[in-house]
Amino acid sequence: MTSGKTIDIKAFIDARAISPYQWLLVALCFVIVTADGMDVAIMGFVAPSIIHDWGISRPTFGLVMSAAPLGLVIGALAAGPASDRIGRKWVLITSVFLFGVFTIATAFTHSPMEMAVLRLLTGIGLGAAMPNTTTLLSEYAPQRKRALLITIMFTGFNLGSALIGFAAGWLIPEHGWRSVLIFGGTLPLVLIPLQIWLLPESARLLAVRGASPARIGAVLGRVSGARFAGDEVFVSSEPPLPTRKPIGVLFSQGYGFMTAALWVTYFMGLLVIYLLTGWLPTLMKDAGLTVTTAANVTAMFQIGGTIGAICVGFLMDKVRPAPVISAAYVGGGLCVLALGWIGALSSSLTLLVFAAGFCMSGAQTGLNAFAPSRYPTVARATGVSWMLGMGRFGSIFGSAIGGALLGLGWQFGAILAMLAVPAVLAAIAILLAQRTRVSEASAQPTAAH
Repeated sequence: MTSGKTIDIKAFIDARAISPYQWLLVALCFVIVTADGMDVAIMGFVAPSIIHDWGISRPTFGLVMSAAPLGLVIGALAAGPASDRIGRKWVLITSVFLFGVFTIATAFTHSPMEMAVLRLLTGIGLGAAMPNTTTLLSEYAPQRKRALLITIMFTGFNLGSALIGFAAGWLIPEHGWRSVLIFGGTLPLVLIPLQIWLLPESARLLAVRGASPARIGAVLGRVSGARFAGDEVFVSSEPPLPTRKPIGVLFSQGYGFMTAALWVTYFMGLLVIYLLTGWLPTLMKDAGLTVTTAANVTAMFQIGGTIGAICVGFLMDKVRPAPVISAAYVGGGLCVLALGWIGALSSSLTLLVFAAGFCMSGAQTGLNAFAPSRYPTVARATGVSWMLGMGRFGSIFGSAIGGALLGLGWQFGAILAMLAVPAVLAAIAILLAQRTRVSEASAQPTAAH
């Protein structure tokens, strides 16, 4: 039991062993991210059936496919400031509720326009969920294991994307495409009672918002397993800030350049990943491979990415994180350059696609673990969510430019070789992002006992 002390919450969490409740929080965030991955990927699996049933063209259905990414941007940009003002817990619960309800509602639409509107609303919920799980988990994970725990959480996204594919393969032949959307929206709604019951509010956010010591002690004690006497003073050591407005912090002195560098890194990384995964099957088919082979080889990118995320997270906790992420981006650039050099018919194709996924997705997931520590508590969710939101333009641009380059007659080797450029730019930008005078790691605790 502790009593009569001034307790720095971050130092307190860092000094203790990981409690069973902290592991439970990792598992709950993992399941939320899994549900997020299911609903992000769901339209790709039901699209062929919808196009056939409604008798519409692919370009017409493109309106539906583009609605969710736009919603993801809106959700990410809105959720961060809301989370920093209202709290992590209820913004996260609301976001999960939104994408669950609107995914189910999408099952009952009868036109592309109706479906596009609902996918836009679904995307807002999806875009709000990811940065809030990242921020909340980062504030309860001890620094020595933080990157690893966050990257493990993010592997749930790939799991969710795979699970909804298996579910679609089972449900569509028996019950039609609408059943897949109902299934995909049900899991998030099932999670709502568990979130209300089990999700803690951020103790560090409560401290900087001036909550009572009794409330902070109750939350922190529940999560950590510690017992408090009730006369403690809880603080969250923060660097001095020129403003308390979350968005203002992002662009204030000491943070503005870092914010821009993080945006560039995330944008470039998603550009490479989405162009590669979105168009690689088509490029391989055009080069002479069968559709089945192209799909199986592309799946190796996701498998490599899952393993790479855990490895990058592990290394980030052992050495300086930015050089680890940068090296992974460089490795990804070299892999796509090698892919362009050897061509689609090489026996090394599968191995290089796996390695590209290992490096690129590993680096991108590592960036999600890196960003929360770069911002103070009062603007942490805003910093993470705006990085994700601005980075989403990279995914949109990557998907679009792939089709444009194919239309101009670019071949397999030229397109993949070109992707080495944004990968290297991401590697440079993340190193620049660390060259800032402010970060959570460098903030000196005002009092830690």
